[in-house]
Amino acid sequence: MNQLRVGMIGYKFMGKAHSNAYRALPMFFPQALKPEMAVLCGRNEQAVAEAASRLGWSEIATDWRQLVARDDIDLIDINAPSNAHKEIALAAAKAGKHIFCEKPLALSLADSREMLQAAEDAGVAHMIGFNYRFSPAVKLAKKLVESGRLGKIYHFRSWFLQDWIMDPEFPLVWRLQKDIAGSGSLGDLGAHLIDLSHYLIGDIDEVIGMSETFIKERPLAEEMTGLSATGSTNPNAPRGQVTVDDATLFMAKFADGALGSFEATRFAAGHRSTNSFEINGSLGSVKFDFERMNELEVYFNSDDEDVQGFRRVLATDPAHAYAEAWWPPGHTIGFEHTFIHEVLELTDAIREGRQPVPNFLDGVKCQAVLEAVERSIEQRRWVMIAEM
Repeated sequence: MNQLRVGMIGYKFMGKAHSNAYRALPMFFPQALKPEMAVLCGRNEQAVAEAASRLGWSEIATDWRQLVARDDIDLIDINAPSNAHKEIALAAAKAGKHIFCEKPLALSLADSREMLQAAEDAGVAHMIGFNYRFSPAVKLAKKLVESGRLGKIYHFRSWFLQDWIMDPEFPLVWRLQKDIAGSGSLGDLGAHLIDLSHYLIGDIDEVIGMSETFIKERPLAEEMTGLSATGSTNPNAPRGQVTVDDATLFMAKFADGALGSFEATRFAAGHRSTNSFEINGSLGSVKFDFERMNELEVYFNSDDEDVQGFRRVLATDPAHAYAEAWWPPGHTIGFEHTFIHEVLELTDAIREGRQPVPNFLDGVKCQAVLEAVERSIEQRRWVMIAEM
């Protein structure tokens, strides 16, 4: 296979990110399997036609079922709202298509497991969109943990803080409706933290959590695009109930004995998208903040006492992941590059006949933790992941 013909369902926030990745991949990674941006699919014909022209897709479709059934499509990219993931993925697997699905994998653990089983039974490649794994600084943190340079890991603490819905008059977008999104800050932001912890530390054994919905009702949305929306300014306009969490915190115990803390909120004023973690081991520590995504702060106990302290490592130098494809040392990369690296892993895996990582199994593991946290909050107790 010299080319990968892609049919993408969804064209807004993640659709732009994926489109940019498909377009940029052959320019910066010429050895990669080239994605052909064949068909863009959405329900609104005019809107999807405008998006296809802007993003670089050759054709459009308004019925995802017809798209999945086409013989000239190799990969189905799913970045529609979360409640659509399962049905599309099952149909794609049945049609023998490779699948790239944004997180969360599905609205429930049972549905996630069904999707994994269908993809495995079909023998297709399946990938879930945990793009933060593909930051070079995160790859460096992984290298330091795996090599033992941080020693025995004691703590993983993490937080994903945003403030984009703090205005009580911000409209009721789909991300605030449980039947569409599955959960709120926990599933949207906390899922990334959970996946990073799985990637960097290992499996979680048990959790205990708490959550809160600060704004119970909001104006109905009239138009939604990505993380922005408009609603009526009429104070008497209809309002709808927020059915997800605004903020969730939980603690975790890892299988290897490490302790974890996780905080996900959309009510942290001044934090546009603070996705951070810190790892403490017996020989040192690392700290990461995605708002400074090219940097990893590193501390080693073995440094001489007079120069001990966290050092800033710029992960764009030739020693670091993906650096050979980008710019001279010190020239930074951004959010969009994580998706390019993600698509590189997907296309390499398809060409090599292996499963990309992370895949639907990682999505299932993440969903199990999400549901364990929700059960813990409901029952006010520690919940073992093995219960799920």
